[in-house]
Amino acid sequence: MRRRLRLWGGGLLLAAAAVLSMFWLGGYKLPGPLPADDEQTGISGRHVIKFSYVVAENTPKGLAAQRFADLVEEKSGGKVQVQLFPNGTLFTEPDEQAALARGDVQMIAPAFSNLSTRMPEWSVMDLPFAFRSEEAVEEAFSGEVGSLLFKRLESRGMIGLAFWGNGFKQMTANGKPLAHPEDFSGMKVRILPGPIVDAQFRALGATTADIPFNSVYKAYESGRVDGGENTITNIYSKKFYQVQKYMTVSNHAYLGYAVLMNRSFWESLPPDVQAIIQEAMRETTGWANESAREMSRKELAEMRSGRWMNIADLQEPERREWMALWEPLYGQAEKLAGRELMDAVRRLRSKYGGGVERAE
Repeated sequence: MRRRLRLWGGGLLLAAAAVLSMFWLGGYKLPGPLPADDEQTGISGRHVIKFSYVVAENTPKGLAAQRFADLVEEKSGGKVQVQLFPNGTLFTEPDEQAALARGDVQMIAPAFSNLSTRMPEWSVMDLPFAFRSEEAVEEAFSGEVGSLLFKRLESRGMIGLAFWGNGFKQMTANGKPLAHPEDFSGMKVRILPGPIVDAQFRALGATTADIPFNSVYKAYESGRVDGGENTITNIYSKKFYQVQKYMTVSNHAYLGYAVLMNRSFWESLPPDVQAIIQEAMRETTGWANESAREMSRKELAEMRSGRWMNIADLQEPERREWMALWEPLYGQAEKLAGRELMDAVRRLRSKYGGGVERAE
C-alpha cells in the first residue's frame, strides 16, 4: 500500500515537471493574451475612463458623450475606453463633484449652476442676459471668460477639457403665462442649485426649490412646484410639456456644461493618450455645440406646430422689465467671482448687448 502511494505521488511530481518543462522550453503557448481587469491600467496598456452625467442619452450632452467615447476608442485602437453612465445611474448632481475629487469617477460634465455651489465664481455663467446670442456664448467658452474659469479648477484637483452647450433657458409654468415680473409672484419654481439662479427668481417674487433633474417631471406633475426654467431640448426630451401648460421663450440665460477630468488621473496618463483625448474632445465639442443649436431649433418648431404648450415669445419691453429687477445680480456676482472675471463678462455683455435698454 505504501509502495503504491509512493508510486502515485511520484507520478504526480513527474507529470507536474513535464507540464512545467513545456512552458520553460516553449513547447506550449497560451491561446491568446490573458484578460485585463478593466479597473486597472498598465497590464495591457488599456485605460478606462468612467464618465458620469445626469441627463438622458438623447440630449445634447448625452449625444456628445457617446460621440466622444466612440472617437476615443477609434483613435486609440481600443486602448482607451470611455464608459458612459447617463441619467445619474452612477452619481447624481449633488454627488458627482465629490466623486470626481475622490477619483471614484474620472469624468463629469456638470451644469454651471451645479459647479457654482462649490466654486462660486462659476455663478457668472448663470447671470441673466449676460450672453444674448450664440456668438456671445461661443466667445465666452473659447475666450477670456472660459480661460479664467478653467484656470481656477486646477487648484481644486480638476482639469477643464471643454465647454459643451445645451441651449438658452426658457420659462415654463402650469398655471399661467409668464410675461411680466408680477406673473411670478407667489410661484414656487424648480431651480438648479446656485446663488444667482436663486436670487434671480426671488427678485421676481417667487420662491425656489432645488430639485435634481431626474425628479423634475414628478415635481411638476404632483404640483410640488409650479414651474421653472429649462432648455428646449430638456423640455422636449423629458416631456415637460405634458405637465407644464405655458412656455415663455425668453432666452434669459444659458445652460452649458463644463467637461471635467480628475487632475491626478489626467496627469497619470501617458502623453500619447492625453493627445488622443484632447483631439477627440476638440472634434466632439465642435460637432456637439452645433448639434445642440440644431436640436433646439427643430424641437421648438415641433412643439409650436404640435401645440403641446401655449408658447409665447418674450418681447423687448417685457425683457426690460425683467432686467430692471435683475441688474443688481451683477454686483452680487462680482462679490462671488472677483473683479477680473466680472470685467471679462461685462466686456462681452457690452460687445453683444444685454443690459437695460431705454425705451425711445
